[in-house]
Amino acid sequence: MRLKRILTSGDEDASCIAGPSSINSPLPPLAVLALVQPGRRRHVSPDHAQRPELAHTSIDTARTRVLPDGTTLHYRVWRAEQPRGCIVLLHGMASNLTRWSEFLEQTTLKREWNILRPDLRGHGESIMRGRIGMEIWSGDLLDMLDAEHCGRAVLIGHSLGAHLALQFAARFPTRVRALVLIDPVFPTALRGRMRVLRLLRWILYPVVTLIRFFNALGIRRRHLPLRDLRALDEQVRAELLNAGDTSAFVRRYSSPTIDMQFFPVSHYVQEIIEMLRPPLLVLLSRAITYTDPVITARLIASAPDVECKTIDAYHWPLTERPVQVREAIEQWIARRLGQG
Repeated sequence: MRLKRILTSGDEDASCIAGPSSINSPLPPLAVLALVQPGRRRHVSPDHAQRPELAHTSIDTARTRVLPDGTTLHYRVWRAEQPRGCIVLLHGMASNLTRWSEFLEQTTLKREWNILRPDLRGHGESIMRGRIGMEIWSGDLLDMLDAEHCGRAVLIGHSLGAHLALQFAARFPTRVRALVLIDPVFPTALRGRMRVLRLLRWILYPVVTLIRFFNALGIRRRHLPLRDLRALDEQVRAELLNAGDTSAFVRRYSSPTIDMQFFPVSHYVQEIIEMLRPPLLVLLSRAITYTDPVITARLIASAPDVECKTIDAYHWPLTERPVQVREAIEQWIARRLGQG
């Protein structure tokens, strides 16, 4: 087992503690971007500025895939001229593929990797009203990889997307080359209102059934607007983060009311259930907003061949620290997978 301790400046108390692995089945190389609580006075530097050296003709194309059950999956594909392999960017809860738009614009990975960004079933342009969940999303992801002739993929997931990456790796280990997990929120380390929801999770199942019953009767919203998270991030940085108003930022990005303006209520409750399910693999993040950092640091060592990097952010590092996240991923992939 190899486990490195990689800390940002001033975070000497954050660590990944090496110990014997409790996971029987092997995992591919794993990177975890864990979060530490920012200071009270924060300024978001303009490190998300455009990179002119990457501003060449876009080959990011929209794709659709009709799945075996008739659901249409929407995703986007960036094609490199001489790709080393395939990277899949998985968004989080109540989100969509635009969560990764800024990352794709700025990353050097697109020079040598094909990059896929799906709207997971029930999200974005893949909106539908049926069941969703880890098993279904894993099947959808496998279908997409087959359609794009991607043998073994590097899966990069944020929050719910990190859960999906782990679930997919457990179900289809021969299709995963490496994993990058950005702030997965696992049940063991939950606290606050998420911990309360976990204790009451059995109540959520009949709630979902009731909502879906009313949906089947036609009692539902006919149109849900698409949310451009790339544009939202820019707005929030200018209005809140650069002004140091992190409390307002956390309230806005963790608000169920705002999320459900763009997302079906039944799906939102189903995704809470998915987030609260016991994970197949024990690996926790250090997200200060939802999880206990002590439990996170202790249990993260249960994964073999893992590197952990702390990020000065809450639960939304792609918004708060886009360049730090991007550079950490680029450097890790170059170091671990640079030989193709």
